[in-house]
Amino acid sequence: MNLFFQDKVVLVTGGSTGIGAAIAKGFGAAGAKVAVHYLTNEEKANQVVSSIKEMGADAISVRADMTSASDVKNLYSVILQHYGRVDILINNAGSMVERCPFENLSEEVWDQVYNINVKSIFLSTKEAVPIMKKQGGGVVINTASVAARNGGGPGAIHYASAKGAVMTLTKGLAKELLPYHIRVNGINPGVISTPFHEKFSPDKVRDQFLKGIPMGREGTPEEIAGAVLFLASDYASYICGEHIEINGGQWMD
Repeated sequence: MNLFFQDKVVLVTGGSTGIGAAIAKGFGAAGAKVAVHYLTNEEKANQVVSSIKEMGADAISVRADMTSASDVKNLYSVILQHYGRVDILINNAGSMVERCPFENLSEEVWDQVYNINVKSIFLSTKEAVPIMKKQGGGVVINTASVAARNGGGPGAIHYASAKGAVMTLTKGLAKELLPYHIRVNGINPGVISTPFHEKFSPDKVRDQFLKGIPMGREGTPEEIAGAVLFLASDYASYICGEHIEINGGQWMD
């Protein structure tokens, strides 16, 4: 067994920045062919692709709105035309949209958060399953959050509950897809130094988060990528329906 992925095709949604970019580069370094999905940040996605190619691996960037069934179908069509298969799906696309106290939370933002974080996984996995079944198997890894465990930080109920739904979806998919040799697992990142927190977490909030992290620091995207590569590898062949907590001790299960 090893952590190399030569001849494997990996789709990383939300792969242009932060955790997704680190995951995409990690698979590239391990020899995989990587489809880097993005919605708005084409420049960053292409930078990730360039980095992977510099490692000697192959990569493409593909744009799609992961909440649109037609966009997702087109995304997979492009990947199949380019690589002919999809072996590993990393459902990483997600957003909080905005921090907002529950009493002020609008139906529109609630729906946006669920669409971006949960519907995207539904649509993406639905397209991946027939491909993986035809190939004889595959791996799906879903990104949730420590927020799914602790209810989230201030103004994040909508995000935390959506990520809780991701965890439940992971378990249901794991049971249903296992007979087809498709392993489904997930990750629960804690406070990671990414553009996500630069956008949604003011310094005061991040300082408060740090007080609850025994390691006393934020994690790095690369520390998340390492766990994802493990879950996608043969070393994790007996792990199914689980979410690995990666949070510096913030949540111990």
